[in-house]
Amino acid sequence: MNGAIPAFALPLLAAIGVLAYCIGSIPFGLLLTQFGGAGDIRTIGSGNIGATNVLRTGRRGLAAATLLLDGAKGVFAVMCGFILSPFHTGPAMAVAALFAVVGHCFPVWLKFRGGKGVATGLGAVLALSPLTGLACCAIWLGVARLTRISSAGALAAFAAMPMMLAALNHTGDGPAIPIGGLLIALLVIARHRGNIRRLVDGTEPRIGRKRP
Repeated sequence: MNGAIPAFALPLLAAIGVLAYCIGSIPFGLLLTQFGGAGDIRTIGSGNIGATNVLRTGRRGLAAATLLLDGAKGVFAVMCGFILSPFHTGPAMAVAALFAVVGHCFPVWLKFRGGKGVATGLGAVLALSPLTGLACCAIWLGVARLTRISSAGALAAFAAMPMMLAALNHTGDGPAIPIGGLLIALLVIARHRGNIRRLVDGTEPRIGRKRP
C-alpha cells in the first residue's frame, strides 16, 4: 500500500493498537520478581520494571526471563497485527510495534509507570525486519559489553534503528514501518533522558553494579 490509509481500515488499526498496548503492558519484570521471591522491583535500584533493574536483585535467571518475555511481547504484538490485517499489513504491524512499546513504558495497571521499552522495542523490530532487529541487538550487546553500560548500548541501537529500517524496508507498504520505527526510537531515547544525563556526567552505573 503506497497511498493513504483508507477510512474503513482505521477502526481495525485502532483495535490492533489497543490489543498491542494490552500485550505490551504486561509487567513481566514485576511479576517474575514478586513470584520469584525477589520482592517488588519498583523498590529496588532505579525502580524500573525492565531486565536491567531486575539484574540488580542478583537474580540473573529472573533478569534473563524478563528480557526474553519483554522481547516476546513486541514480537507477539507485531504478529497479531500481521495476522489481523491481511490488507495494509505494513501500517498494522507498525501500529502494533509502536503501541506494544507504549504499553510497556506506560502500563495502565501500574499508573503508567513502566519500563524504558528496550527489550520490547527490539522484539518488535525483530518482527518488523529481522535483519534490522539482529543488527540492533548486535549493536546493543557490543556497546554494552565494551562500556559495561546497558543504557549506552540501548541508545546506540535505537539511534541506528530508524536508518536501518528505512534502508531495509522492502515491504511495498510505503513508509509506515520506517515511521513506526522512528517513533519507537524517539520514545525509547526519551525514556532514557536520565541515563543520558548520567552518561554525560560520568555517573551512569555499570552492568552488575547495584544502584543505591
